[in-house]
Amino acid sequence: MSPSQFKTLTLGILATVLMTGNLNGQNTAEVTVHRDLVFANVDGTPLKLDLYLPAVQGNAPLVIWIHGGGWRGGSKQKPPIRKVTEHGYALASISYRFTDTAIFPAQIHDCKAAVRWLRANADSFGYNADWIAVAGGSAGGYLALMLGVTDQIAEFNGSLGDHPEQSSSVQAVIDYFGPSDFLLRGKTQPERAYTEKSGSFALLGGLRDGKLTPEIERRASPATYVTADDPPLLVFHGTDDEVVRLDQSEHIVKLYSELGLSAKLVVVESAGHGGVRFFRDPHFATLLKFLDQHRPR
Repeated sequence: MSPSQFKTLTLGILATVLMTGNLNGQNTAEVTVHRDLVFANVDGTPLKLDLYLPAVQGNAPLVIWIHGGGWRGGSKQKPPIRKVTEHGYALASISYRFTDTAIFPAQIHDCKAAVRWLRANADSFGYNADWIAVAGGSAGGYLALMLGVTDQIAEFNGSLGDHPEQSSSVQAVIDYFGPSDFLLRGKTQPERAYTEKSGSFALLGGLRDGKLTPEIERRASPATYVTADDPPLLVFHGTDDEVVRLDQSEHIVKLYSELGLSAKLVVVESAGHGGVRFFRDPHFATLLKFLDQHRPR
């Protein structure tokens, strides 16, 4: 059964039915893909997401993927954790504005608008959005962290989209090597933090203002907002990452642990900033165990 055998139009969007199987060739399952669903518009420009729905009994819990790319590039195409759909999860891969168009906190507003849209449309597509896990890599890992820790911070909700009545909260966070504290980064990695080598320099307004202030670094850092009611956290980070250093993940996990929150850091030996190792076993199995542990039954 090939991808071209099943094509349907759903809500005016092309949906492609793909046959996918796990690496061991077991339990091949159908996954329906709805591409380029518009969840908000900004100044006439649509923000889009792709939705992957497994063929499972009942409503699948939802995982959101946020791609990386230094807030200045990247794509929602080919989410590296797509295999969660083989284990009964729905997956949404979302887009957001880049720094050539808008700076902090616009990207967080975009992501929260996507969460609200996904909650509002859960019944239409047949997944369960009462419980949502969010995952992301690098810049997307940062945005996933911000979604997790700013649930009660009104300024980050934004006003995008048509569903202000919906909650933008998430119930679990998976961060792959994302920055968590820009003040710390300025101390331990100034050669990147305060130059165009780092996408965060543009994100925080450095290209416009020529410098970053401690106030904006603090305001933009997930570490600033960690409180005792934050959702469980799983973090992956490589020992040889020189783009976002390991101390960023160690710091956010330490803050979580000090408050008695559920947090786990998986240190990947000899790994740099990204790569397929993070998304294969045993690390994929760790991700799946985390999701299974915290999803409602």
